Amino acid sequence: MSRTRAYDWAAPGDVTAFLGLAFDNIAQLIVFASLLIAVFGYPSDVVLGKMLPGTALGVLVGDLVYTSLAFRLARRTGRTDVTAMPLGIDTVSLFGLTFGALGPVFKQTGDAILSWKVGMALMVAMGVFKIAVTPLAARLRHAVPAAAMLGTLGGIGLALIAFMPMLEIFAAPLVGIPSLLLVLLALLRVPRLPGGFPTVLAVVAVATAAYWAAIGPGWVPPLDVGGRAPLGFSPPHPTLGFVEGLRLAVPYLPLALPLAFATIVGGIDNTESAAAAGDSYDTTEILLTEGVSTLVAGLFGGVIQTTPYIGHPAYKRMGGRAAYTLATGLFVGLGGVFGYLSWLVHALPEVVLVPILVYVGLEIAAQCFHAAPARHAPAVAASFLPSLANLAVILVGQMLAAAKVSPAALTGDAATTWGALSLLAAGFVFSSMLLGSAVAFLVDGAWWSLAATLGLAAIASWFGIIHSPLPGGAAFLPWNVDDPRPVVIGVGYAVVAAVAAVAALRSRPGAA
Repeated sequence: MSRTRAYDWAAPGDVTAFLGLAFDNIAQLIVFASLLIAVFGYPSDVVLGKMLPGTALGVLVGDLVYTSLAFRLARRTGRTDVTAMPLGIDTVSLFGLTFGALGPVFKQTGDAILSWKVGMALMVAMGVFKIAVTPLAARLRHAVPAAAMLGTLGGIGLALIAFMPMLEIFAAPLVGIPSLLLVLLALLRVPRLPGGFPTVLAVVAVATAAYWAAIGPGWVPPLDVGGRAPLGFSPPHPTLGFVEGLRLAVPYLPLALPLAFATIVGGIDNTESAAAAGDSYDTTEILLTEGVSTLVAGLFGGVIQTTPYIGHPAYKRMGGRAAYTLATGLFVGLGGVFGYLSWLVHALPEVVLVPILVYVGLEIAAQCFHAAPARHAPAVAASFLPSLANLAVILVGQMLAAAKVSPAALTGDAATTWGALSLLAAGFVFSSMLLGSAVAFLVDGAWWSLAATLGLAAIASWFGIIHSPLPGGAAFLPWNVDDPRPVVIGVGYAVVAAVAAVAALRSRPGAA
């Protein structure tokens, strides 16, 4: 009688995959701490001692569950090469909540503790929302073309995960460019070092040493993220402190809930991406886990939600199984408990870590073209466009803020361009999926599906789920907004939806 081989849950590739996922999360924490401390003036003890541990706990919970789901999938399929779904801190909401909620609340109140509690309240609301919509959202995977889901991920991968780090690399090119090329060599060609030492770890170690050596002569910019949290056993505790922040959090829900919905859509896309790479996870379990881990983070002091990470195919190519998510969850979660994460935030320069993100972004962008049907390549490319607009909004917004120029002060062509960019970027995850779906249905002549997709886009526009003109892309009720542009955009979608419905009726057998 044949016996099923045991799941090979820990493999040599888990070391590289762990470094990639763990450094990804650490890079997010560096950005998070830098923005709140250096840009908004938050006390470092609040950011590193209160916000960071709860956020890290959410990562621990999510990665532990995803590790267990990998074991379950291996038992169900009998396969020994299952790769766990990666989970970490959500990049989009990191920027969205920092600039759209945490920063403004602190400026308004001057109270860092109250602002922290507002962030907690938003996390709790986002976690509850994600759990509530999971049963319905999970069905979308069977209704949306693979090209649209993969293309949405590809756009995010290329614009946010690959391109944004390139700016960090070229800000310190002496260290950044060699680090990038050596990381790509290590991950694409997989050279072997003496004793089997992990190549990526060697690159990071050498690049970190080079960075610190280059600070003295002024060849690279120094790190500046405030003071360190003290080392020692200081686990985050469950607290009802978020209740005190609920009143001030309510006006920011139109910003926070669409960000939560975006990760739901991203989770569906990531599940499809994993399936295309050979690991078919249950969509409901993937989405429910991110909702629970976000809720746990909020109840324990976290202020940034967790999400399934784009890049499962990249971690699979690295040779990761389940050990890498287990190790990442423990490393990040315990780092919040014992305080060493805040020390790593100071010790590891971002320019040394982000080359791994460039690789992950390139890998997921490449996968979306390989896994989608060739005829749907235009749909994949179309899905990139809202992500590119979001990239432009982030970069232009940063430059305007640095120049102390409000977007409202722009005039002429500059104001027109900024307005168009903002509309296209708002709700970009959902609009990417809708646009990619529409193009795929158009290619296939699936007129009823095209009509339904455009009808949904019209409704989403009228309620600000996509193309919102409000700051931060906040959703709204149509009768509460004076700006006519969302109505006009929605009408445009509705007109083409009607044309598609007519085409569907005319294409029926026996139609005149």
